[in-house]
Amino acid sequence: MYLTARRAADQLELTLSGEWRALRFADIETELSAVDVTGVRRVTVAAGQAQLDLTGAWLLRDFVDRTRAGGASVEFQGGEPPTLELVERCKSGQIPAHAHAHLPLHLHLHLHDLEAAPAHAVEGVGRHAVRALQSIDGGLSFIGRISVAFAHAWSTLRLRPVSVARHIYDTGVTAVPIVSLIAFLISVILAYMGAQQLRKFGADIFVVDLVTVGVLRELGVLLTAIIVAGRSGSAFAAEIGAMQLNEEIDALHAIGVDPIEVLVLPRLFGLVIALPLLTLVADLIGLVGGGLLCHALLDMPLVQYLNRAQSAIASTTFWVGIIKAPVFACLIAISGCYAGMRVRGSSRDLGRLTTLAVVQSIFFVILVDALFAVLFMELDV
Repeated sequence: MYLTARRAADQLELTLSGEWRALRFADIETELSAVDVTGVRRVTVAAGQAQLDLTGAWLLRDFVDRTRAGGASVEFQGGEPPTLELVERCKSGQIPAHAHAHLPLHLHLHLHDLEAAPAHAVEGVGRHAVRALQSIDGGLSFIGRISVAFAHAWSTLRLRPVSVARHIYDTGVTAVPIVSLIAFLISVILAYMGAQQLRKFGADIFVVDLVTVGVLRELGVLLTAIIVAGRSGSAFAAEIGAMQLNEEIDALHAIGVDPIEVLVLPRLFGLVIALPLLTLVADLIGLVGGGLLCHALLDMPLVQYLNRAQSAIASTTFWVGIIKAPVFACLIAISGCYAGMRVRGSSRDLGRLTTLAVVQSIFFVILVDALFAVLFMELDV
């Protein structure tokens, strides 16, 4: 029961009770429809015991409108419920500041946000700008700390080769299968799409140029960097972030050990060594995949494929791709470690910053690759 009706002559008294919520919409509507207001001149509503959400208030509003349309007056004992008052003012388009002073907190905040939307929009732009500047400042500061730690480690010969070797294995050796598979599939797809178009003009031989130049200059290193960013960049952020949550970073500070030297530099060195080696593997597998597809689809002898590949590759083609690898490795390692160092307080922050590390790594890799393309074009390389 959501309401109790008592009628005396032309007067009707309604007592509301229970939860007038969206989940009870059908039951409440049925009980309101069963109320007979024929011949009623005055209706008194006692809603103090009912818990109204917006749906329940809207149903009550419709009932009040129907009653008033029939010529009866409606009064509320103790005043209208705040939620019903909200519905009334929303329908009339007038929501002054004092109208929702007694509303529930979540409704009050929501209405405040709606009223202050223009001011909040400008304030939001300013906040985002300040946060962007703070993020840039923090990133540059982190790079500066890495540079100082590197200079100190180099001068004291504390480069931690065991830790670097472990990270080379984690980021390089264990990534060979997935990098090889992706490089093979991409080269096959590239050769297949090129063959479909070039064979229309009798230019099948140029499929070799497309595969070799595309893989060596761009696709090999770019795809490898993206895979490593998703694989190792997230691992760096998660590992260091978990250490932040466990207060292990604070423990390192307490015993006089620089976390940058112990945690960041080995990961950076390991990835700078591993990514060029992975790029070599991707280039080799990509060329093999292109050769196999040319042999299977175009009946091109492997010897002819190798000869054409050798003539298509310039002296700088291979090095253009390899030069990018250490730069991409630095971007990925710094993004991952910086995100891990920023973790504070909760596992939710850890998940958010791990995702951010991957997104930022891939963004920076693609951005710098575009800058390299412009640079090499200007240098005619």
